[in-house]
Amino acid sequence: MEIIGRVKKLFDTQKFGSGFRKREMVLTTEEPYPQNILIEFIQDKVDLLGSIRLEDKIKVFINIRGREWTNPEGVIKYFNSIQGWKIEEIHQHSLGSTKKTSSPISPSLSSDDFDDLPF
Repeated sequence: MEIIGRVKKLFDTQKFGSGFRKREMVLTTEEPYPQNILIEFIQDKVDLLGSIRLEDKIKVFINIRGREWTNPEGVIKYFNSIQGWKIEEIHQHSLGSTKKTSSPISPSLSSDDFDDLPF
């Protein structure tokens, strides 16, 4: 899946004692009812945000992840996250046309590279 929009917010990288890294961004879609979408980048994908700046128009390739959690009272809850795995910058030209180019730091990976589901 992919989402196109403008970068509204870039958060700082979070580093955990286990060595896990995560960085989040908010992408605002450009449609009649714009949406502010929180996208997380984990581990080596954090580096994809190195050259991204506020207001950049980009296409982000994403995977939607879901997980189950049982709270201390035994109630099962479900959570979703959107994880980015590739970014393409979209450049505007003076005549109003757009051209999409791959970011030089985007690896050639498919969403299958991150499919950890057993089916």
